[in-house]
Amino acid sequence: MGKIRPLLLSGLAGALLLVSLVTFYTPETQASDTPFSNNSTLGANNNTTSIMRLPSQEGFSVRLLAANFSAPYNILYGPDGALWITERVGKVITRVDPESGSKLGSIPVPNVHQSAPQDGLMGMAFDPAFNNTHHIYVAYTYDADPSDALDRRVKITRFTYDAAAGTIGNPVDLISGLYGSTDHNSGRMTFGPDGKLYYTIGDQGKNYLANYCLENQAQSLPTAEQVAARNWTAYQGKVLRMNPDGSIPDDNPVINGVRSHILTYGHRNPQGIAVGPNGNSLYVSEHGDKSDDELNRLQAGGNYGWPNVAGYNDDKAYQYVNWSGAKNCKDLKFDNTAPPPPGVPVMNESEFDAPNFVPPVHTFYTVENGYNFRDPACGDLTYICWPTVAPSSLRLYTSDAIPGWQDTFLMTTLKAGKIFQLALDENGTALARDPVELFRSENRYRDLAFSPDGSTIYVITDSSGPAQAIGGGATINLWNPGSVLVFRYEGTGGASMSK
Repeated sequence: MGKIRPLLLSGLAGALLLVSLVTFYTPETQASDTPFSNNSTLGANNNTTSIMRLPSQEGFSVRLLAANFSAPYNILYGPDGALWITERVGKVITRVDPESGSKLGSIPVPNVHQSAPQDGLMGMAFDPAFNNTHHIYVAYTYDADPSDALDRRVKITRFTYDAAAGTIGNPVDLISGLYGSTDHNSGRMTFGPDGKLYYTIGDQGKNYLANYCLENQAQSLPTAEQVAARNWTAYQGKVLRMNPDGSIPDDNPVINGVRSHILTYGHRNPQGIAVGPNGNSLYVSEHGDKSDDELNRLQAGGNYGWPNVAGYNDDKAYQYVNWSGAKNCKDLKFDNTAPPPPGVPVMNESEFDAPNFVPPVHTFYTVENGYNFRDPACGDLTYICWPTVAPSSLRLYTSDAIPGWQDTFLMTTLKAGKIFQLALDENGTALARDPVELFRSENRYRDLAFSPDGSTIYVITDSSGPAQAIGGGATINLWNPGSVLVFRYEGTGGASMSK
């Protein structure tokens, strides 16, 4: 797509812009945490217009940079000056000119398997010495046994980028055989200031929806024999830490008597990971169940509670209902908005007393017992009205280009159609103030990247799926599906925050 002249916007998010491009799309089964049916009944405020809208935010210009991506998942501003975007369903890495929006070429990633709402090509990271090594690291699902029934697994592979040919080659698997699923694969990665590669892997959606009869392994820890045999069964609901060659660092925590790739455990679906201010800590953002999405500060060897605890250990609006523990599980109908049937084990949060439990920095949102999780405003898409935001990525803003933003996180969300700005307190263990909501729209914001000068934010959006309608209820008619949006600070208006 050619360059679109920036428009300086102010006023309410959702101001209608008539532009020459009209985007049509077919919704696919893709949601933040819950598979989506195109036959679902929506609330009364469903938007049915096919005229493209753009979000607005005082102090920023906004434009559509590029469109027609196939479920974009990860965006990075590359060392070569291009935007690098992984397409989960497209199975390619697409490079985009950050000014014109021209697609500079798509790089196929070999052996990616994609057939479900949350599998395919996922996270990516540049080698810290990319200009010398030309190495990129990519996570994706693959079929470990193509000759038989599907054996969906995940691997992290290092490729060497050939700039002249616009291709990647020389694949080296850092780790393979990680469990893959239709749900909760996570797949985010980043290098830390220590030179180690950090990777998030979700709980595979076990004990939930279509996988409700499978045991959740987020609390499981490997034996020494499993680690020696490269049996990664316990690597579900974890954050992993590895050397750039995939080996286990000598200073990784010893948990339950075993040193492995596991840095932390007890996670549900951590789709965001970022190094915090001053490079002292790592943080993850992760999806909760019906409430309590979380921002967490990682502590080596820490237990973040899932599935025994969601959010704080406070016995509020959550119990661990272990469907997989029912002897007749396959005869039961899963419903997490009603009391479970007889025979399904139930555990209160306060019964979980792990000494290494780490509470979240913040939750989105904790509600009281008795909360009505069957809000009719969202029709059949009830989960869109739940007190969650579906956090999908986390990035630290380090520049001073936007007043008051330095050393704050930006967290994209899928169902809320917002980007949250999060400022930590001096200890980094709580928020210094309430989250600031930015760029409200009827989009599913998947990930973002910053320009080198810090003045511009590049945001990718999901190709399809439900989101909260601005007027209430749910919508499947996204404003800018499968696109890259550009928000540029113009030095005026309400962007500034006090420190």
